[in-house]
Formats: sequence, structure tokens, C-alpha cells
Amino acid sequence: MRAVIQRVKKASVSVAEEVLGEINQGFVILLGIHESDQMADVEYLVRKISKLRVFEDEAGKMNQDLAAVSGSILSISQFTLYADTKKGNRPSFVKAARPEVAIPLYEAFNEQLRTLGIPVATGEFGADMAVSLINDGPVTIIIDTLDK
Repeated sequence: MRAVIQRVKKASVSVAEEVLGEINQGFVILLGIHESDQMADVEYLVRKISKLRVFEDEAGKMNQDLAAVSGSILSISQFTLYADTKKGNRPSFVKAARPEVAIPLYEAFNEQLRTLGIPVATGEFGADMAVSLINDGPVTIIIDTLDK
């Protein structure tokens, strides 16, 4: 799994101009699922993200996690994170998981975050989505479970 995590002041996702999810302070997570990913990857990523200390404390240091700031997550599935651009100019997405593998893992990812008490809003898997956000910092972190 590959997650691009952006610290935001607020964010929303729409499909066909209808807002499906929105948050205030927290993370927008663009989540790509690799064809070889399994539940162990979900568990690893949830653990890392839930404890990620990138929010400022009273001293101005990035030392607080989502729980400390009552943050939320806007989780967006994004198979294009596994684009292969080595050959030619048209990306290949063959390493991205097929929907029958990706959907259960994406849903498990979101549910495990919710189980930890983190509010999670989502878009619609496979839809053409419009994501709006106010990046905070900016702070952007990439975590790839293939690199653990």
C-alpha cells in the first residue's frame, strides 16, 4: 500500500458535484493498493498513520498525532499511485490491485481507523472524484508498505 498523507486545515470530496465527504483539521490520505497487498499491510499503515506526529504542539514543534488535535481523515482510493512510467508516455497501472482485491482492503483500512476512534470520511471507490483541500504547512508524508 502506498499512502500520500497531507496535513490539512479542511478538505472535501465530491462526485458529480455532490459532496460525499468532508473534514476539518486532519489528513487527506490518497491510498493506492498494490496487487500483492494483504491485511498485514492495512494493519501496518493504520498503525503508522494513527500515531504520526505531524501536528504542532504549544512549542511549535511537530509533536502531536491526530488524537491530540481531534483530527479526522478524508480517505481517497487512488490506483494511479502505482503508475509505471518507465516505458513511453502513457502510464501502466498493472501493479495496482484489481477492484476485487482493492475494495476489501480499502474498506478494512478505513474501518480500522474508525475502530481507533478516528473519524473517517471517504469518496466513492473507482469514481471520478474532485478533491478540495487547504493544505496545512504544507506537510506531505509518503508511506509505502513495500518499504517497511
